[in-house]
Amino acid sequence: MDNKSKEIVFQNEMIEQLVANGWLLGTPEKYNRKLALYEEDLLGFVKDTQNTQWQKYRKLYPNNPEQKFLERVANQLNKANPNATNKEMHTFGTLGVLRHELRDRGTRFSLCQFKPEHDLNPDTLARYEKNRLRVVPELVYSPWATAAHLAETGTKAKKWRIDLVLFVNGLPVATLELKSEFKQAVHNAIHQYKTTRFPIDPATKNPEPLLTFKRGALVHFAVSQYEVFMTTRLEGEETFFLPFNNCWIKPALYPWQRSRQEYLKSFFRRIGYAGVLSG
Repeated sequence: MDNKSKEIVFQNEMIEQLVANGWLLGTPEKYNRKLALYEEDLLGFVKDTQNTQWQKYRKLYPNNPEQKFLERVANQLNKANPNATNKEMHTFGTLGVLRHELRDRGTRFSLCQFKPEHDLNPDTLARYEKNRLRVVPELVYSPWATAAHLAETGTKAKKWRIDLVLFVNGLPVATLELKSEFKQAVHNAIHQYKTTRFPIDPATKNPEPLLTFKRGALVHFAVSQYEVFMTTRLEGEETFFLPFNNCWIKPALYPWQRSRQEYLKSFFRRIGYAGVLSG
């Protein structure tokens, strides 16, 4: 079995572990590259949990309220400012949108329900259970990698694909590049991030919404079967990765170590969406 085949097996194992724990399996075709949103989940969570507010919103924007809402969320994401100090700016970007209410002309929406500390409020608990967690494999993420953009501007981004992208209620929270263990596997994943996963596309000079700091995914993981590294900000060769291990030590060195399934459970427990968002 070659390395690529091993990576596919490893990827499928990770997907199976997620699905077994309640995650939904998505398709790249349903991902909106321009807005960096998985539309179905964002709209579905809002309609399922806040129907009264949604009906008010529909009356405010009777012509295609869904598209208006998606654009409103994207606008809030796009206002992310890495150097913001005032309180209002903390409501922008992915973390801000997930943590704070989205307001528009008298309507108010929460785009994520964090796990309640107790079960005394059944409504809050029910809303928490309706969070939509989704994994999308082999995601082509750039909105500039299209024939239409090439025809319009004469430039086109490469159709880079990310192995796995994790979403909470349609908003991207993590990307994962996977490498099968062979020599320096995890460092190959790090190299891939540094040399091909740019927040500004080098060909078109346009920002990549999914990879833009604070606007897109909150964290990026380089993963092998034995090691995990992470970064929150992609900056090309200057990207700094930190170890995110304590998951699985090479069994050749430590024969009493846990199984692969336990490793995956441990890893996903550590990056559980509530933990990632509160970090």
